[in-house]
Amino acid sequence: MDPQALQLNGFVVQARSGQARAGVFRTAHGDVPTPAFMPVGTRAAVKAVTPSELAATGARMLIANTYHLWLRPGAELVAQMGGLHRFMGWPHAIATDSGGFQAFSLASRVKVSEDGFEFSSHLDGSRWHLSPEESMRVQGLLGSDVALQLDICAEAGVDRAQLEAAIERTTRWAARCLEARKPGQALFCIVQGGCDVDLRLRHAEELSGMPFDGIALGGFSVGEPNAAMHEALRAVVPHVDPSRPHYLMGVGTPSDLIRAIGVGIDIFDCVIPTRNGRNGQAFTRTGKIVIKNAQYKDDPLPLEPGCQCLGCVSGVSRAYLRHLYVANEILAHRLLTLHNLQHYQDLVAEARAAIIDGVYADWATARLAALTTADGKSKPR
Repeated sequence: MDPQALQLNGFVVQARSGQARAGVFRTAHGDVPTPAFMPVGTRAAVKAVTPSELAATGARMLIANTYHLWLRPGAELVAQMGGLHRFMGWPHAIATDSGGFQAFSLASRVKVSEDGFEFSSHLDGSRWHLSPEESMRVQGLLGSDVALQLDICAEAGVDRAQLEAAIERTTRWAARCLEARKPGQALFCIVQGGCDVDLRLRHAEELSGMPFDGIALGGFSVGEPNAAMHEALRAVVPHVDPSRPHYLMGVGTPSDLIRAIGVGIDIFDCVIPTRNGRNGQAFTRTGKIVIKNAQYKDDPLPLEPGCQCLGCVSGVSRAYLRHLYVANEILAHRLLTLHNLQHYQDLVAEARAAIIDGVYADWATARLAALTTADGKSKPR
């Protein structure tokens, strides 16, 4: 253990192995061991999974979405029902994204000004104005443990002037979010800058001078080459304020997590384990299984021997899962999703143990080397 454990606003670094960190993020709804992976519950539900099933995977924090819950069922209703934790029956920690990424992903329905985003609802076309203050108000009503500031996410490939403009507005909005935050609710800033290392470092330093509880890195996995993202993370993350948790937003594959933990990322979220599960893909220690492939038609093995997910523990075979998926049975989506969520929680738990034992680099090298394509051919990732 690191004798110089750091603590600030609920975050404690307990051990280091190279740049990798093992710690605890303390919240009103329990401690979250880090590295941590947050399953995505956009509309107050992780698709196809009950809260008790999600908790059984080891997840202790999930992320929901401000924009979607603002439109439906409405933040006031959620507050009336006792906040997100009681509304969705999840007793552990919750983060809420600010709505900034939805402004990016729904760009054709959004007008941007200094005051915020003007959305044309994807549900019925009605107009909704999301300012930094409104985002904080909504997240306060939702009652999440961690709110995210409203930010500007620039698409991959834009020029430096556009990146700088996004950074400058994000910083101005950061100050407004701090002024409007709900007392007692942790608030994370969001560092932007694309894959421009100089801009990322400058923005991280600027936001680190403000009293946020954690530092998120947004604007990755938005179309840039994967190698460029990791190159930027290697150059930036070790220089981000070490006394606060580092959260990499919307990333990624198991190999992405392994590499990012190695440079100092503490918290992740991504739709990949749930979305890929619904699309018939299962993650294993040796790569990805595409369950519809004919090779699994008569395969008696579970998805991964030794896995503690509901399907693998019950002895559900790959052959049966393939049958369910081809027949479009909902049970296939549930079992594949639960398996992937378990895989991600096992991955971060193993990473944490390797950091505490001081062997993270060796562990990461071995895990990355073991990854293969579904047909068994070795493929660096």
